[in-house]
Amino acid sequence: MATIGLLVGCLAFIGLIFVSFSKGKEEAAGPLKLLLIMISVVGFAFGLFNKIWFYAEPGYIYHVRTIAGVEKVVSDVGYNVHLFGRYNSWKRAMTVQAQGGKASMHAEKESSETSANLGSMNIIFLDQVDANAEASVRFSMPLDQESFLKMAHEYRSPENLLRTALIPAFKETLQSTGSLMSAEEYYSGGRTEFNSEFEKQMSGGMYVVHREEVITRVTKKRLGSANAALGRDQEEYGEDVKVTFEVIKRVDEAGVPLRKLQKFTNYGVSVIDARVTDMRPNTKFVERMRLKQKASADRAIAREQRIQEEEQRLLAIAKGEREVAQRQAQAKVTQIQRTTEAETEKQLAITEALKFKEQAHISKETAQINLEKARIEAETKQTLADAEAYQKRVILKADNALAQKLDAEIKIHQLWSQAYAKRSVPTNVFGASGGSVPVGGDGEVKAFMQMLTLDAAQRLSYDRDMSQEKGSKR
Repeated sequence: MATIGLLVGCLAFIGLIFVSFSKGKEEAAGPLKLLLIMISVVGFAFGLFNKIWFYAEPGYIYHVRTIAGVEKVVSDVGYNVHLFGRYNSWKRAMTVQAQGGKASMHAEKESSETSANLGSMNIIFLDQVDANAEASVRFSMPLDQESFLKMAHEYRSPENLLRTALIPAFKETLQSTGSLMSAEEYYSGGRTEFNSEFEKQMSGGMYVVHREEVITRVTKKRLGSANAALGRDQEEYGEDVKVTFEVIKRVDEAGVPLRKLQKFTNYGVSVIDARVTDMRPNTKFVERMRLKQKASADRAIAREQRIQEEEQRLLAIAKGEREVAQRQAQAKVTQIQRTTEAETEKQLAITEALKFKEQAHISKETAQINLEKARIEAETKQTLADAEAYQKRVILKADNALAQKLDAEIKIHQLWSQAYAKRSVPTNVFGASGGSVPVGGDGEVKAFMQMLTLDAAQRLSYDRDMSQEKGSKR
């Protein structure tokens, strides 16, 4: 733009000179001269402005050299003076990335793309397995003037810094990190360790290492299977040792690992981010890992099946033990129930026996009491009977029981009198008077009653005569 402005100014100035020396009317030449003067002034001003001033974009650091030989570092956004000098723009942060695609660099462009895209990097692991790695490292430029000018003097441009310092350090560190572990270790859980080691080496320098050969004796015997006649008793084959390689980090006297420092750190360039985003091994290793995964899966399945069978066995044992325990518990419950019932029956029998015993004892005592009572009552009755008999004897002895006998005789006469009074007598009785044959007259009835009275008196066994009793008393 500055060159175009100066060119336009020069053309306008040449036109002004041509108009000034040409012959023509002065009225027409005046406005044209004024126009040419304005165009030349604007063109020279625009050209000189761009030669003196430049605009600092955000996200960039500028190395400015003026016409007077003065150098400075511009990091502020806005217009700054370079006074007919030169200036280089450096990104505040540059990215070196290895990913699939064509290699390219964009060091001084305003672009969202990476600073350097190298394509995927081929690295070799410790076990000689190669792989295509994709990684990304972002570098931060120094902000202080001394370090930045030192870097700018050394590398002169961002392209040189990328080509001669950052990209070689990126490649070397990525390959060095691959040599720290085997591919199997990486794909068996060492991915995070690999990324961490890569970031540490990019920031603090690569480890100084040496490789050692480690011989490990195999305790498990390996048997051949070529002779089918031997069956399981195969002959041993192969060596019983296994050779592996280990990478040992060299350390100083304090035990700190020795490092090969990154050269760009001497100029204030630092690493703000380092990542390994992808790792694709060769097809042979992929096939081997696939077979290994299949074998591991088969072992895992077999292990799970074995565990399942063991669990089934334990389950069967547990079921059997549970059934035995249930039966034992049921038998114990039945035994306890029967024992309780027997004990209850025993206690009931004992209680019943004690009850019967107590009842018998009570009955015995009651019988004894009743017996004593009966005896006493009998004795009482006997005493009363004896007293009454004695009384009766005394009375009888006194008057021969005259009162009783009289009462009996009176009752007898009353009975016969009542019977006589109620007898059925015919109105007319025919019979001979004085004859021997009874005909039912009053005399005959009276005689009959007397006979009954005498019979009753005999039955009562008493004598109406009191003289005998009196004589007996005397």
